[in-house]
Parts: sequence; structure tokens; C-alpha cells
Amino acid sequence: MKRKNRKLVSLVLSLAVFSQIVFVPTSVKAEAEGTNVEASSALLMEPTTGKIIYEKNSHEKLAPASVTKVMTMLIAMEAIDSGKIKLSDKITVSENAKMKGKNGNSSMLLDTGEIRTVEEILKGIAIASGNDAATAMAEYIAGSEEAFVKMMNDRANALGMKDTTFKNCCGLSAPGHVTTAYDIALMSRELLKHPKVLKYTGTYMETISEGRKSPIGLVNHNKLVRFFKGCDGLKTGFTNEAKYCISATAVRDGVRMLAVIMGAPTYKVRNRDASMLMNHGFSKFECKKVITKDSNVEKLLLGKRQDRFFMAKAVEDLNVVVERGTDSKITKKCVVNLDKKHYNKGDVVGYCEVYLNDKLVGKVRVYCDREIKKSNIFSNLIYNFKNLFNNGI
Repeated sequence: MKRKNRKLVSLVLSLAVFSQIVFVPTSVKAEAEGTNVEASSALLMEPTTGKIIYEKNSHEKLAPASVTKVMTMLIAMEAIDSGKIKLSDKITVSENAKMKGKNGNSSMLLDTGEIRTVEEILKGIAIASGNDAATAMAEYIAGSEEAFVKMMNDRANALGMKDTTFKNCCGLSAPGHVTTAYDIALMSRELLKHPKVLKYTGTYMETISEGRKSPIGLVNHNKLVRFFKGCDGLKTGFTNEAKYCISATAVRDGVRMLAVIMGAPTYKVRNRDASMLMNHGFSKFECKKVITKDSNVEKLLLGKRQDRFFMAKAVEDLNVVVERGTDSKITKKCVVNLDKKHYNKGDVVGYCEVYLNDKLVGKVRVYCDREIKKSNIFSNLIYNFKNLFNNGI
């Protein structure tokens, strides 16, 4: 009987050891590879090339909550960078805008009739996720929230966001107000083309006091800005319907990652999933300097004469993000104006395109390294005659 008991105990212990050997490494491996995501939907992108590194249910239509404001900020930044509006422009807060921040909704605590600058309203959107701020911006740019929402949907269509429909500018729950992790990545990548916005989305705390008896204290809902190395945006969101969502971005050693999380059960899971994905991305990619400022990019001949040329030099550095351990083919192509008769030293004459595996990934301006005149017909005749004579000898 004792012998049978010893065999039984031995069998149980063997199974326990076996289960540790088989199952524990699998769980660790999944987490190490950035695939142990608990949220309903997720996507990890390298935004320079648009390469998708990881995705989970990335085309499932879900409510985005305040991540909607990525599109609101995109349209605002496009208006600012195009000169349509200025950061110093004044916005008068409407009653409609003020009411969007009531009933426990995210708010910048704006009052009806309050006048704030475009920059201050942008801070209210990016940092405090203010529904009142988003609505005030929408009304200022388009005249009404309804007109602005049409702009949002038109811009979404232009970006290829095929599974997105916006019903408002701030992300409040509404029937049919849906998007996907993939579509959020598309608009977030587009917003990153306006790097000035990171000044606001990457700010953890801000105070606006001018013209107010009680200052407005803004605290970023995105805690990764404070606790995750390199994080400088972009937008969080939460409603009972959407659960916890985020479009998060961070940069380390010249490499930027973009992670989208939708439908996480808690904000801790949301932040953990986003952090895990971005860390995974940083382990897979590296930054390489392709062009150095003031280096020679290409020798450019002015016509057929070999003695008439200048060196095109780079105005600035250019780095390219590549996947570690892969053969990355990097090529360059200069696009330069060679029709001028006279070039001054330092003149910007065009740009150099850089391609990664035949895909355009960057441009750098180039300048002329010397003063030089293009030869005329008479000097060309003399040059040709001398060459003919020398060849004859």
C-alpha cells in the first residue's frame, strides 16, 4: 500500500514538473514577443514606414471614446500648419461647447463666453481631453460641430479609414460612432507628421491662468507620458461602452513606435498592453544615419563638360529606421534644378530622396558647395575644339 502511495506521489510530482517545463516558457515567450495582449483589439506600427509589427482584431469596429480627438487634433494642426488659423487666434466658448464638458464628461472647465487662444484650446484637448475644448475648436474651424464632423469623416475617407464613422468631435458614445485599431493607427500616423502637436500631447501638467479668477489646471490622462520612457503622446479614451483605449507613441534612440489599444478592461491593462507592444517594437528596430549634415551627396555636372560641376551637400542629417537583422536596401536619388545659369555657394538647389527597399522614407535638402556659372555656347565651342585637338595628338 505504501509502495502504491509512493508511486502515486512520484507520478503527481512528475506531472507538476512536466507542466512547468511545457507551459511556463510558452507564456513567457508570448509576453516577450509582445503578443500577450489582453485588450479586445490592438495594433503596433512603425510610423515612418507604416509597417505593422503586431495586430489583434485590428479591423474590428469598436467605440473609440476620446481617442476620437486624434482626428480633431489632426484637422486643427493641418489648419494651423497651412496658415488657415494661428495659435494666437481667439476662440469664444459657446454654451454648446461648455455643456459638452458637463455630467461627468472630460472637461477643460471652460465657461460660456470665455475667450481663449487656439493654443490654449489645443492644450485643453491634448492634455485634459476636454470635450468642451474639442467642441470649441470644431465650432471655430468649421462654424458648427456638425460641419466639423463632416470634415472629420471626409478626412478619414481620404486616409483610407474604411471602417470609421464619426458622429461627434470628442468621442461621446453615439450610435454608429465607431472605428478600428487599424484606422486609429492611420490617423495617428498622419498626426505625427505635425510634430508640433507633441509639445502638447507630451505635457503632463499645465496651468492656464490668464484672464481667470481661478486657474485651469490641466493633467494629462495619458500616464505613460510620465512613466514610460520616451512617451510623448497621443490620446487616451474611456467610456462604459468603449472601455479603456489609447493611441500611444514613444521615441527612443531615433526610433518611434505607435501602439493602439482598444477595449481594455482597466486603465492598468491598457497601459501595460501599450507599454509591452512599444517595448517589443523597440527591440525589433534601430535607427541608422544615412546622410550627415554638410556631407557630399552627389557630384552634379553642368552640361557635358567635365570641368563644370558642383557638389550637392546635405542641409541636415537624415536617419532611417530599419528592422534589426534584415537586409535593408537603402538607395538615394537627387532631384536638383540644373537649369540655372549661375549658382552661389550655399544655394539650396533641390533635395535628395532616400528609399528603403524601393519605398520613399525621407527627403533631405541639398545645397551648392561653390559659386559657379554655367558655360555658354562660345566657351563650349572652345572646350570642344581643345578636346578635338588633344584627341588628334
